[in-house]
Amino acid sequence: MKSGAASQNVLPHARKILRFFAANKEKISPLLILTHDYPDPDSLASAFALSHLAQHMFGISCRIVYGGIIGRTENRGMVNILQIPAYKIKPADFKKFTHAALLDTQPAFENNSFPKNRRATIVIDQHPVVQKPDADLVILDPDCGATSVILGQALLHAKIEIPSPVATALAYGITSDTLNLYRAGRPDIIQTYLGILPYCDLRALGRIQHPQRSRHFFTTLGRGIQNAMMRRGLIVAHLGPVESPDFVSQTADFLLTYKNIQKSAATGRYKGKLHVSLRISNPNAEAGEILRDVFSNRRDAGGHNGIAGGSFYVGQALDKSAWEEAERTFVERLLKRLRINAKGDFHYPFR
Repeated sequence: MKSGAASQNVLPHARKILRFFAANKEKISPLLILTHDYPDPDSLASAFALSHLAQHMFGISCRIVYGGIIGRTENRGMVNILQIPAYKIKPADFKKFTHAALLDTQPAFENNSFPKNRRATIVIDQHPVVQKPDADLVILDPDCGATSVILGQALLHAKIEIPSPVATALAYGITSDTLNLYRAGRPDIIQTYLGILPYCDLRALGRIQHPQRSRHFFTTLGRGIQNAMMRRGLIVAHLGPVESPDFVSQTADFLLTYKNIQKSAATGRYKGKLHVSLRISNPNAEAGEILRDVFSNRRDAGGHNGIAGGSFYVGQALDKSAWEEAERTFVERLLKRLRINAKGDFHYPFR
């Protein structure tokens, strides 16, 4: 990246990462790199980029791990096509690795598998702080659009070769978290994307973005559309049992594109938890703060700008009425937080 290409408040992130690795490369190897649970493209891409930077520039041995599953078709395709070496976390990993880096999440968040009694070595994230992380290297930038932007800038500033799979992952991580740069609120976000783009495999990127989908995807989406209810610019869909929590966020994204809708929410039942996604068309909205106010435990939810998500435990093997009560309570609290009159009736635009 040319000098001055990124704004002056951002380039220090890249320098800080490089200085830290240079000073601690022998101490922190091997390094465990942890994404948030059910990792999305930004989390996977930033972990992939950090691993490449650490190993190929500083000789630090790394292992990328995640909790939950990689459920969304695009995300599985991303891992398979780009051959991202990401593995399901095992309890033994935390015994084997003394040092850990958290990417696109923070130790205080409930969306990762990092032990509460452990201290992280590195935390790099784009989300607002709930509790200031205690780590040797902490880089938090809630305005950067995607954690992939921070890692992309570090690779460009390091002036090392960026392999096509790493660049392609970063490009997808950036566009997926910024709605194809629509939510890019700073010039350096676009500049970083353009700096990475020449190294990308655009055919691979196209295959990731436009995968073949399962029958379950279409039946779940169809159920969400059929059950979607709307009131005063808000549309809500309860998906019921889902194969993966990623279906919930995907449905919320899709419903936000409906005409005259400013806010969308979706819920899905998965392994005893009700997973929730909230989307707001205003890129400057505080969706994460709104969802935290709706949840009983604020740590169960998070987000930034117009994107938020979270989950809370309802219970295993519950009858239908218990789940419906949890969904109904969520909607009532969301309406109250958004100051939408709860006495009005929802209507079903797709029935």
